[in-house]
Amino acid sequence: TDDHSVRAAIEAAGPIDVLVNNAGIGWMNALEGTPIAVARDLFETNTIGLMRLTQAVLPQFRKNKSGTIINISSSVTLRSLPLLSVYTATKAAVNAFTESLAIELEPFDIKVRIVLPGSAPSTSFGSTARSKIQGGGGFHPAYAEFANEVMARNQQNQAPRTQSSDVVNAVWRAATDDNCPMHQPAGADAIAWAS
Repeated sequence: TDDHSVRAAIEAAGPIDVLVNNAGIGWMNALEGTPIAVARDLFETNTIGLMRLTQAVLPQFRKNKSGTIINISSSVTLRSLPLLSVYTATKAAVNAFTESLAIELEPFDIKVRIVLPGSAPSTSFGSTARSKIQGGGGFHPAYAEFANEVMARNQQNQAPRTQSSDVVNAVWRAATDDNCPMHQPAGADAIAWAS
């Protein structure tokens, strides 16, 4: 979220062949339980931060007439889920941005891909989202019972979930396989939702 930090990272990296935009903040709450400041932070990191890094790398990619940009989105954009409206909006914006960007960059032979991970309990997404919710005062009282039901259903869900290795494999394919589709689901649940 900081222009100086991005410039420093790009300079320190030297020549870049693949940019993986993976930074993100998780959030789970009803819209009424989401302070606008939190929504801004989510968009600033999940969407605008991704744009900021992409802008920083593009001059190098254009000059070389090559490069791959991989934007990590989320499978929540494939299926509407409760209490994720604001988070989903940030990731849906990533999808739309990436699809348009791909058209802009095609004349420069720059590839653009989207990786859509599913629910990954082994990552810090859930714990980060929970701590942010608690730090923000919890769920809005009008939604507390509904939110508790949703959380209980999520914990009881025994369906296959996404493993970190699923995301690594999807990113690797997006980076190395010229025939990789633009939208690359990662994890059994994401693949099922994309079908």
